[in-house]
Amino acid sequence: MEEFKNQYKALIDESLHTTDSTELLKKTEVFTNEIIKKDLLPEDIVQIHKDYVKKLELSETQILETFNVLKEVVRGFGYNYRDYQRLVDRLQYHDKEIDLASRLQQTMLKTDIPQFDSIQIGVISVAAQKVSGDYFNLIDHKDGTMSFAVADVIGKGIPAALAMSMIKFGMDSYGHSQLPSDGLKRLNRVVEKNVNQNMFVTMFYGLYEELNHLLYCSSAGHEPGYIYRAETEEFEEISVRGRVLGVNQQTRYKQQEIPIYLDDLVIIFTDGVTEVRNESGDFVDTEILLNMIHKYKHMHPQDIVQLLYEAILKVQKPEKRDDLTILIIKRVN
Repeated sequence: MEEFKNQYKALIDESLHTTDSTELLKKTEVFTNEIIKKDLLPEDIVQIHKDYVKKLELSETQILETFNVLKEVVRGFGYNYRDYQRLVDRLQYHDKEIDLASRLQQTMLKTDIPQFDSIQIGVISVAAQKVSGDYFNLIDHKDGTMSFAVADVIGKGIPAALAMSMIKFGMDSYGHSQLPSDGLKRLNRVVEKNVNQNMFVTMFYGLYEELNHLLYCSSAGHEPGYIYRAETEEFEEISVRGRVLGVNQQTRYKQQEIPIYLDDLVIIFTDGVTEVRNESGDFVDTEILLNMIHKYKHMHPQDIVQLLYEAILKVQKPEKRDDLTILIIKRVN
């Protein structure tokens, strides 16, 4: 504070003797920028000015001369406040956009969980912010098959919400069950043609056939899924891989066919689960999460995903939180 007092007094002294007002204004501007950075208030400067002018015993004309310095400093604060207000206005506008995107997601991406006699379904999808980059969809084709997808859009805000709504429309509009490899091929064209070239989508696409209890699945750069085998009490990683959506229109996707037996679980995550960091900043081993699923395997999948989510919240650093989606399908008698 003493340093700033001395600098300001020097500016007052210069205002009483200088004939170069331009140079004085430049020095005053530099001084104002410095005190704003240090969070000094205009009233602090006014008080310094009053105290110093009293000590100098100036004439009325000279006092008026010193006001040129004070006027420029206070004006600088005014400009700074207007810049701040413009920033606040932009942030408020941005918040309104994010709220719009959030409502858009909730309306356009709403998915009902189908009901089947021989399978139970549990799913949870939680956004780290107001707008999620994760997406899931479940479609009962009314012919004994169910299509499902879990996706992660590499991007945020309204563009990500629009991209996901486009993908959902693409899945819903087919009107019949189709093999995942074909589904991803078509969705890849949609994303490549219509979504920003810097925005990509990872997706796990599955088709469950209730009659023969077969899972057909393909992946577009998504986190690997798992099958829990009730008979051996072991987890199998779903090995199918493929390129993320939106890179190349000509991409073709491989497909895996997996039999699902009684009490087996199909488990699909997004990277908000597989890349969870603990309080120390270390990644939580996926084995820990799978062991927890094994512990609760006798429960309904919806209870399993809820318990898993709550466990993740307990170990995760809040500032490292990411969008998170867990889907579990269980074959029952």
